[in-house]
Amino acid sequence: MREDVAEIFAARDPAIAALGRSTYERLLALFPEAVVTVDGNDIGFGTDAGYRGLVFTLSPAKAHVTLGIAGGASLPDPAGLLQGTGKVHRHVKLHATADLERPELTELLRAALASKGATRP
Repeated sequence: MREDVAEIFAARDPAIAALGRSTYERLLALFPEAVVTVDGNDIGFGTDAGYRGLVFTLSPAKAHVTLGIAGGASLPDPAGLLQGTGKVHRHVKLHATADLERPELTELLRAALASKGATRP
């Protein structure tokens, strides 16, 4: 794990830090070629370092981890996981590892990757 990313998690409650690290690892497992960027306490995963290439954001909060999905407003979400009212982006609030392990979330993350042309065999 990158040092700047580790520092973000080190400043959090241990349970949120563990969930954040697990989410980080899960995103990299699904998107190993991601360009990872850090802006304040937000971690970006994209096809390049710019906003146009952004696919996911990871932001640890006090009581949850926010997993942002660029372009999430246009993705199918039959399980109703996405939150937010923006015209383009949506997010999922993760409160526990069980939230991260939901198959519906994996489907949503893969759909986001496919929509950005960042699919993996």
